Amino acid sequence: MEGKIKPGYILKSTKWKEPFLVEIVNESGDTTMVGGHYLNSRKADLYILTKADLVEIEIITKPLDFKGDPEAVALAIEGERYHFASLYDPILAVSVSKIAPLPFQIDAVYNHILRNPEIRFLLADDPGAGKTIMAGLVIKELKLRGLAERILIVVPGHLVPQWKREMKEKFQEEFTIVNREIFRTTTDVWRREKQVIASIDFLKQEDILKSLENVDWDLVIVDEAHKMAAYRFGKKIYRTKRYKVGEVLSRNSTHMLFLTATPHKGDPENFRLLLDLLVPGLFSDKEILLEAIRRNENPIFLRRMKEDLVDFEGKKIFKPRYSHTVNFNLTD
Repeated sequence: MEGKIKPGYILKSTKWKEPFLVEIVNESGDTTMVGGHYLNSRKADLYILTKADLVEIEIITKPLDFKGDPEAVALAIEGERYHFASLYDPILAVSVSKIAPLPFQIDAVYNHILRNPEIRFLLADDPGAGKTIMAGLVIKELKLRGLAERILIVVPGHLVPQWKREMKEKFQEEFTIVNREIFRTTTDVWRREKQVIASIDFLKQEDILKSLENVDWDLVIVDEAHKMAAYRFGKKIYRTKRYKVGEVLSRNSTHMLFLTATPHKGDPENFRLLLDLLVPGLFSDKEILLEAIRRNENPIFLRRMKEDLVDFEGKKIFKPRYSHTVNFNLTD
């Protein structure tokens, strides 16, 4: 490539084995003398180049000179590192969060919930198992892998401040609480905010639910998901307002995680309808659901009882012998 050569430029030619760094330049008539050294071997050399030589030479005018802002460079490198970190650290979210997860929590998140490309899962561990921590790990992992940006957490009203606080303190994730007061100021809050917490009873209101119908989410997490109940009476199904919220969110979300310590009310059909929000039609009737439980074929829900946890030096630890069979004792 023909062009004016200056000190500091790098020249590349098919006739040379290495790139050449120019240190001195002397133009005389139709020729240009360049002196400098090869980048790899550091060997000095001198060339007299004609216009014909310059045509086939590539001139790099802005070579890497290490004179950039070091903080900006460090941030760029760190960004690239995080982009590929999940390929080398299988529990990356644990490493970057302010938590000390127990083995059974890591098992649930990484061996069950995150194992599928599309997460549609019910985590039904007993109270005190740390379902909030496990949900936070799911949020963090999906974000680090570039799989979730728009996230909605749906909880009972009295738990809204607690969820916001724990996501901030333990996972450094900021969530905006959306309630009636916020909704009065702007109806576009769902699209404006990328990480939102709202109460189930706020969302079930007719105007609020309607505003959600055309809003998409990468990840929806529902705490105390059993409150989204539906019941069968003969051939008719009665859907509560909370259940209708679940139907809208199920249609408009890629990933969906339900949390509850009481996944059923002794009614297998009620439980089947709850699971139908995650994967519609997976269990077409309660007999298929009961058979799946008996055979331990439950790809979308996980239940661990208190007896799966034992005390060891004052701390709860995971019992290796545990099975993820769901012992709901559901009867016809």
